[in-house]
Amino acid sequence: MKDPNRRDFLKKSVALGAAAISTSLYSKAEPYSSLYIEDEPNLGIITDLSSNKALPITGTFLDEITHDIPSQNWGEKEWDQDFRYMKAIGIDTVIMIRSGYRKFITYPSPYLIKKGCYKPGRDLLDLFLRLAQKYGMKFYFGLYDSGVYWDTGDMSHEIEDNKYVIDEVWENYGRKYSSFGGWYLSGEISRATKGAIDSFHALGKQCKDVSGGLPTFISPWIDGKKAVMASGSSLTKEDAVSVRQHEKEWDEIFSGIHDVVDAVAFQDGHIDYDELDAFFTVNKKLADKYGMQCWTNAESFDRDMPIRFFPINFEKLRLKLEAAKRAGYDKAITFEFSHFMSPQSAYLQAGHLYDRYREYFGLL
Repeated sequence: MKDPNRRDFLKKSVALGAAAISTSLYSKAEPYSSLYIEDEPNLGIITDLSSNKALPITGTFLDEITHDIPSQNWGEKEWDQDFRYMKAIGIDTVIMIRSGYRKFITYPSPYLIKKGCYKPGRDLLDLFLRLAQKYGMKFYFGLYDSGVYWDTGDMSHEIEDNKYVIDEVWENYGRKYSSFGGWYLSGEISRATKGAIDSFHALGKQCKDVSGGLPTFISPWIDGKKAVMASGSSLTKEDAVSVRQHEKEWDEIFSGIHDVVDAVAFQDGHIDYDELDAFFTVNKKLADKYGMQCWTNAESFDRDMPIRFFPINFEKLRLKLEAAKRAGYDKAITFEFSHFMSPQSAYLQAGHLYDRYREYFGLL
């Protein structure tokens, strides 16, 4: 995911607004005990994970239009297998992290191609929706990222293109697939950011209006000690946000978007492990205050190494998921299963992480 750890990032300033409340979100997934993967000798019946001391991962981003993680060049066969691996550990939600970035796009958008984007050789959006439908998962569509925000620090530029993208995607895909379950507002921020509230509100409202109220969510990052530029040599910084300032700024942001944003999934990798409880408690408190679901984006890549980015040590992932459970979070998603947890990932360590995860939750 794009953030200041993973790409050059500009400092941003403020914009704020107001609103009312929406509590509808995603329907509960079927009980884990009923999820069964056929024809896989090593994949079996999922037992109830709710009694475990960690929050299980039940959602993942799908990252194919990316900035700094290499494509694995998978076709339908590999993606189908990956959905099987996801299903085997109880994943019920997949999220296309963005439908396009600058000139590269995941589906043949007439509007974006006319604007100068490259016509893709295959329709990943259609593929992901079909596979989600096949495996009984909900698919969230991630909006288009023009890149202007990352160049200017102003989110308001993202509204114009997405006005057309939202309409054409719903008309051509949302009405066709029952697996189309919601929307991901893909702009990533950490602090009070120019244009953020107005942009999230405008885009969230349009997504809901066009789709009859399907849920929306955001996945911001916390401006913690690990929020450093990926191009730099440092792993930490001194000017990290305090818990109190984080609470103040996000209280203001949530007050302006909570009527059109149903859930927030803060990225968990920018703070240290002994800070998890403090920030997670504040995040849950704020989400509850505004009637929003509180998810965690449990990053399955490691931010603590000078080589960026490899699969995380399971012990670190465990600490984060246990903290999310203690805080009473509603759901855990990850960035991102296919590169960092999948047995068929280009990274050998990812398959071992998958095995350690299954051992911990008793899925072997």
